[in-house]
Amino acid sequence: MNKILFFLFILFFSFSLEAKENIKYTNFINEQIKIIKSMNENNATQEKIQKLVKKQDDLYEMALDELMLNKQEYINNIQMFSSEIFALNKIMKINKRAGNTYAVLRDEVKIKIYEVMRSQNIMIKNVLLSLDAPNISAYEKKLNYYIVDNQQKIKKIYSKDYKKYLELETSAKILSQAKKNIEIFYILKDVNVDMVNYLYKFENKMYRLNKYTKYHLIAPVIYINNLTLVKEINPILRPYGLNVIKILIIFFLFSLIYFFRKIAYVALESYILKVDFLSKYSKDILEKLRRPIELLIVVININMTIYVYNDFSSIEMVTKVFNIIYGLIFTMMIYILVNTVAAIRLSELPTSEKQIKNELINVGIKILNFIIIIIGLLIVLHFAGVNLTAVLSGLGIGGFAVAFAARDTISNFFGTLSILFSDVFSQGDWIVVGKNEGVVVEIGLRVTTIRTFDNALIAIPNGTFANTDVKNWDRRTLGRRIKMSLGVKYDSKREDVKNAVVEIRNMLDKHPGIATVNTKHSHRSIHAPKLVSLEDHEGVKRTLLVYMDEFGPSSINILVYCYSKSVVWSEWLKVKEDVMHQIMEIFEKNNLEFAFPSLSLYHEKEASKLP
Repeated sequence: MNKILFFLFILFFSFSLEAKENIKYTNFINEQIKIIKSMNENNATQEKIQKLVKKQDDLYEMALDELMLNKQEYINNIQMFSSEIFALNKIMKINKRAGNTYAVLRDEVKIKIYEVMRSQNIMIKNVLLSLDAPNISAYEKKLNYYIVDNQQKIKKIYSKDYKKYLELETSAKILSQAKKNIEIFYILKDVNVDMVNYLYKFENKMYRLNKYTKYHLIAPVIYINNLTLVKEINPILRPYGLNVIKILIIFFLFSLIYFFRKIAYVALESYILKVDFLSKYSKDILEKLRRPIELLIVVININMTIYVYNDFSSIEMVTKVFNIIYGLIFTMMIYILVNTVAAIRLSELPTSEKQIKNELINVGIKILNFIIIIIGLLIVLHFAGVNLTAVLSGLGIGGFAVAFAARDTISNFFGTLSILFSDVFSQGDWIVVGKNEGVVVEIGLRVTTIRTFDNALIAIPNGTFANTDVKNWDRRTLGRRIKMSLGVKYDSKREDVKNAVVEIRNMLDKHPGIATVNTKHSHRSIHAPKLVSLEDHEGVKRTLLVYMDEFGPSSINILVYCYSKSVVWSEWLKVKEDVMHQIMEIFEKNNLEFAFPSLSLYHEKEASKLP
């Protein structure tokens, strides 16, 4: 009697518990169940099925929007149905003890329904988490993995066949409930298949919408996408990889970057003004940097357009290319900045108190530019994916081979250092190197350029100067030589010649343009840098010599040897011309005539008749 009461109690408890534990599907699942039921009806026409498919598409579209709008909430609050499955397992044990086979079947199928929905929820959660993958390819791999995992679980859940129970004819309530659960169970299998298909169908859309979620744009994006006009335009743009949202974002970024350009100019100017040594060059620097900045803005616009077009994901190769371009632009900007400041500083040098050799500045600027270019090249190689450690170590290994192959270049470079440190000549000096004569234009890292007096440009490798004599006409500060040999006729009187020599000497001694022992000169430094004469080191000559020098073949020669005070060619010519005029005047005053080469013939018979 007690056993019978116990089993009756168990049976009553299981019934009452079943009544409280009916499965509550979401609205979406309920709608999908209704649609699949309608599609499976025997009297369903093709037109009806098409309408149901359209309705199903709309429901999945809406579900996707809802899912993406509440992505984080769904991930955090995923339904695992653990308590429901736990309770049903307890009930199943009770029903097994009571021998209620149909109740066990009913609850077993119900557990599997929960397992199917749990597998779906886990799959969707994992797919949502996979949307944060760095690129679409990585997302596709994860999507495939989680869908395969879901299919394996579903296959295991549906390993047992329950369809035979649907053929049983009975009015028993428990069996009817079991048959209803079995029917829903197999419909959910179709729902799971549809869910997988739509996940693949919406693969790109979900990845794109997730990007908008990151930027908190998902709500307005979904709203715009659901507008009637947008729904009509998007299918036209879709074959080209575009949609209304992408176009709107691209135009917005163009406008934003264009507006940012104005702000960037103001910010850059204010920053330059804060740097003391750049403040007075701000106008010139901004003028020179305008084009590189505009080029940078154009490149940023193109980069952002490709990024948006590719659903807010980067393409590795494209990213490398743009990083290389950015490296080149920034290198160019630094190059322009340095050279602009250097050019302005050079223009101020003549008015500056500091005396800096131009060639040192030029070579310094070239070395600095070379360093900038090398650093820019290393940055470009880094962005291109080159292992810089291997490159730099390779330079050490191949240094000997490079040095051997470029020995002439190295020789020229050390020749440059030799020229700079030996101070043999500078830019603007008039020099003679071998058969080449002219004015030094520039001392470069490899060659020195000379402008000849017939206006030709000669480039001489700097290594040549180590083994070649160099004559520098401009390394003198006082005294440019004037040397003349004045020929006087032999019929001139001795006293006249003697007086002329004295007068020429006095004239030169008093001439304002001629250097004499009385000409004052202040040396640049009290102590010479070497143990040499200060006058020889700085090029100071004050010698003045006027003497009757020799009896030539056709004239009595007077030597005039002196130096002009100025070493400038034009001024030297003026002084020399004035000296020559005064010498002519002295000759005229002393009844002297300039002799010229001549030959006199005497006939002996005629000569005897001469008095």
